[in-house]
Amino acid sequence: MTDAVVIGAGPAGLMAAETIARTGASVTIADAMPSAGRKFLMAGKSGLNLTKAEPIGQFIAAYGDIGPVMRASLEAFGPDQVVQWAEDLRQATFTGSTGRVFPAAMKASPLLRAWMARLDGLGVTLHTRWRWHGWDDGALQFETPNGPLSVRPKATVLALGGASWSRLGSDGHWVQFLPDAVAPFAPANMGFVVPWSTHMARHLGRPVKAVGLRAGDLHSRGEFVISEHGIEGGGIYEVSRAMRQGAQLYVDLLPDWSLERVAKALAKPRGKTSLSNHLRKVLRLDPVRLALLGEFGRPYPDDLAGLLKALPIIHQGPRPLDQAISTAGGVRFNGLSDQLMMKMHPGVFCAGEMLDWEAPTGGYLITGCLATGRLAGQAASQHIAAQ
Repeated sequence: MTDAVVIGAGPAGLMAAETIARTGASVTIADAMPSAGRKFLMAGKSGLNLTKAEPIGQFIAAYGDIGPVMRASLEAFGPDQVVQWAEDLRQATFTGSTGRVFPAAMKASPLLRAWMARLDGLGVTLHTRWRWHGWDDGALQFETPNGPLSVRPKATVLALGGASWSRLGSDGHWVQFLPDAVAPFAPANMGFVVPWSTHMARHLGRPVKAVGLRAGDLHSRGEFVISEHGIEGGGIYEVSRAMRQGAQLYVDLLPDWSLERVAKALAKPRGKTSLSNHLRKVLRLDPVRLALLGEFGRPYPDDLAGLLKALPIIHQGPRPLDQAISTAGGVRFNGLSDQLMMKMHPGVFCAGEMLDWEAPTGGYLITGCLATGRLAGQAASQHIAAQ
């Protein structure tokens, strides 16, 4: 017997479990994987970007068009609260030059250990290798190492993740149990397929640094990587939502130069110097940027300055869904109350990446999972108390 079952041991599920347990209710976490927080730990291998230190209005705007429930959860638990939460777990944080906030340890494992110890102290029970198989007459059905199991809690929080990185647990299997409540998944923060010509082979794996990127109304400034399969990296991820929706990607190879300055440099006499060497000398273009110009710019137009400031990148669409950092789509908010309770399943609340929202990289995804997990946990606690 348990008051609440939380399905999913990622950041959203763990936050929901903690929030419920603090009210004195008994909480069981069920996760299909052999251990908790596997995708969280993977994110920590590159530094674990927890959140971003910026005004809350600017922070929320980065999520794009989100509804009032998602907005309210972030207003209640935004960047300041994430930092305080981490430091309450005795995990010091620091803010980088771009505003991104990281644990001082620069990895997820110390924070996750401290968090799991806190949950254990609150009496939360974790069961691994419990795979959810929907409901039967209102009871949760699990396949466990000891065989099938039915559980009928007072409240349930679903925090099952999206549909990327299935080997870490986010395989989207749960969609079959909520067939009418889910917007189709799509990749988010993903690379794009480019069938490179042979002359790009020597540049595979190299970063394209200090460029501007634009797709639709999204802009980024940074770098991306020329990979064997196409283009990927932070600069691409920041504009990937617009690219997925069909917007053309343009790269500014000289973002610190005005169009007029580029045109003036190009007008310098080049004599017998080849065009490539002329571009390298007068514009200080490195070999990677020159290669991109050759790949997507030939035959060169008369307005070469304009091309250098807005080079169109031709691609064949996103990389596969399972290879995306995160996903768009999921449980639609119109099927949820303003407390994240499913209208078709009273007493069942949803949180985290399984909800129909998406966020750019930079700490927004983890903050959104923590914020919605907290809101779902608060609502589940109220539901339990009312019984």
